[in-house]
Amino acid sequence: MDVGGTAAGVVTEHAIAIPDLFAGLCDDAALFPPGNASIADAVPAHLAHERSAHARLVGPFVFPAPRLAELPGILARVDGVLDLSLTVPAGVAAAPDAVAVVRGVAGVRFAALEIAVPAGQTTAALIAGLDAIAASVPGVEVYVEVPRDRRRAEVMAALIGTPYAAKFRTGGIVAEAYPDEAELAAAVVSAVEAGVPFKATAGLHHAVRNTDPDTGFEQHGFLNLMLAAHRAGRGATVAEIARTLAERDGARLARALTELDGHAVGALRATFRSFGTCSIADPLTELTDLGLVSTTDQGVPA
Repeated sequence: MDVGGTAAGVVTEHAIAIPDLFAGLCDDAALFPPGNASIADAVPAHLAHERSAHARLVGPFVFPAPRLAELPGILARVDGVLDLSLTVPAGVAAAPDAVAVVRGVAGVRFAALEIAVPAGQTTAALIAGLDAIAASVPGVEVYVEVPRDRRRAEVMAALIGTPYAAKFRTGGIVAEAYPDEAELAAAVVSAVEAGVPFKATAGLHHAVRNTDPDTGFEQHGFLNLMLAAHRAGRGATVAEIARTLAERDGARLARALTELDGHAVGALRATFRSFGTCSIADPLTELTDLGLVSTTDQGVPA
């Protein structure tokens, strides 16, 4: 629990109730743009999140394969085991060597693997490569970053019936990196209809759809995306999902999500696994402000 100030020999501790709807929702992508935190700061901060009152909100620490040489040194200077999701932008051909490095680093629990699909990669070679990698690291979740081009349908079709999930890119550091509502709605519906779980990465800086005041970028909200996944599972059309993604009323989104029963929550989270965020604190604050996460103060003897 988070510890606050003292008064008359009493310490105020903040108990935070993270509902099942948001358990493990926020993958820690502090190293990535626009946060670009240093590894010396980001790893200890992640371990602190895992020990905090909001630990149930926190997913694994997302780490890029090209920087693996930096990992052993920082882990040697901290206490704790780092839950790690490894991103491999070079694709399945580069994954075996990267996986071998991770398996040799002390202080890591290998939680997930996120693999891009390079241009020219056939789906047959992709799945064969994934099968070989998955056999070497049983229990590790595997995500395939689905391209935002004409290959999407073929890659999604190849994932049907496999243990592999999809990863959708929902933003970036340029406006073109953000899919519009129609494109993202089509991706969500394609995943739900295929029975392929997915996660999202980049651009989900706020809970609710918004226009960034500094860049002017139209940014998706992670609550919009959660509700979109739920409604797609109930048979909503691409146009209906696009309208959900465009919703800017946070209270309306929060109300719709709080009305979900346990079965619906389980189905939603089985479909929409998590999203990468540069900040764990920001989603927590916004969920609290919307009344979706509750915080209570408890007085205990100092």
